[in-house]
Amino acid sequence: MTQRIPHVLVVGGGAVGMLAARRLQKRLRKGEARVTVVDLDSYMTYQPFLAEAAAGSVEPRHVVVFLRRVLPGCQVLSGRITQVELASRTARFEPYAGPARTLDFDYLVFAPGSISRTLPVPGLAECGIGFKTLEEAIHLRNHVLARLDLAGSCTDEYVRRRALTFVFVGGGYAGVEALAELEDMAADACRYFRDVRPSDMRWILVEATGRILTEVGAEMGEWTARQLRRRGIEVRTGTRLESAVDHHIVLSDGDRFDADTLVWTAGVKPNPLTAASDLPLDARGRVKVDAGLLVDGTRFAFAAGDCAAVPDLTRPGQTTQPNAQHATRQAIRLADNLIATMRDLPRRPYRHRSAGSVASLGMFRGVANVYGYQLRGLPAWFLHRTYHLTKIPTVNKKARILMDWTLGLLFTREIVSLGAMLDPRQEFELAARTAHHDLQERSPATSGAPATPGR
Repeated sequence: MTQRIPHVLVVGGGAVGMLAARRLQKRLRKGEARVTVVDLDSYMTYQPFLAEAAAGSVEPRHVVVFLRRVLPGCQVLSGRITQVELASRTARFEPYAGPARTLDFDYLVFAPGSISRTLPVPGLAECGIGFKTLEEAIHLRNHVLARLDLAGSCTDEYVRRRALTFVFVGGGYAGVEALAELEDMAADACRYFRDVRPSDMRWILVEATGRILTEVGAEMGEWTARQLRRRGIEVRTGTRLESAVDHHIVLSDGDRFDADTLVWTAGVKPNPLTAASDLPLDARGRVKVDAGLLVDGTRFAFAAGDCAAVPDLTRPGQTTQPNAQHATRQAIRLADNLIATMRDLPRRPYRHRSAGSVASLGMFRGVANVYGYQLRGLPAWFLHRTYHLTKIPTVNKKARILMDWTLGLLFTREIVSLGAMLDPRQEFELAARTAHHDLQERSPATSGAPATPGR
């Protein structure tokens, strides 16, 4: 009688899911288990490089890793897991097309990640965009450059002012890096526009708390705010976005103005799948796990990353921060502990003392606080690039990123707005409508000419 091979289901193909599956693929013995990875996308996005991808410093395809290439020993399914049931050890899977089906599993790796944490601000859903995905980064690059095109081609002062006003809500890593990189790109692009100067643009960073970049410490956060202000960027701390209806921005400090661009980066929250499943959750909607990343009350389910409340053993009573530094390390520990569980071996707790934080503020500018050492300017920028180059998976991607940076030092930045990507069928639909209109104009019903029988 053939012995059944245990099935490991990995929910999520992000940093935790992909790295955990890769580790399992490497360490599992032949025939010891089969691994299935499910994600809406067929690739993992290395999010720390999103800002550079948006600014054109790196090619967008170089910051993603194709799952089927790096996980040849796993089954990869593209679609959505809509529910996980620990009680029955099943998950509901919906592919992009075709009928949904149930996936059985013996072991679970739950890592669907997080989504943008929004607030019920009037107009935000209609006018805002997040900065968590590659698609959003590409859209913002095209959008910002398109606003410059508009301003450089229009004489209406109101239209120009609205087009050249860019608002970013959220003073954490995502907001500061996205704003700084895009402002740097836009200022560089102004050299090609006869009627648009960097001083014509208005960049605004809105942060509800009293300071920005709390991850690098109070002193470095204040230094960053001063540097941004020197570049003409308005840093509004202690300020909230109250309304954005019809792109009319209303701030809590009383300022009101119109802006074509509104980017929301004010934090994240666990993927809604966590609430739609029967996993134990904490008060913030994160999956409860122990120090070994095992889901509370189970012996077969593991969770890590942004969706999990992982105890921080270096700070008793607290949980780890939702960042790439922890996610990449938790993925390895999770995979090792899952294999230990399968083999009835002891699990090891996840313990990592944060090495610090680094952030890019545009070309040759950065800020860092690493092991208590504070760096700023060029050294911090270089450290940011070096650190993340070592962390992006696969030698292939490391080489391509390094090549992008090298070419960026030798040649000027590409400043092209691929606006057609927003609606790629627009040109074809116009041609089809024109052909239909021409056919109607020539038809007997409108011209009175006798119909010609077709062959």
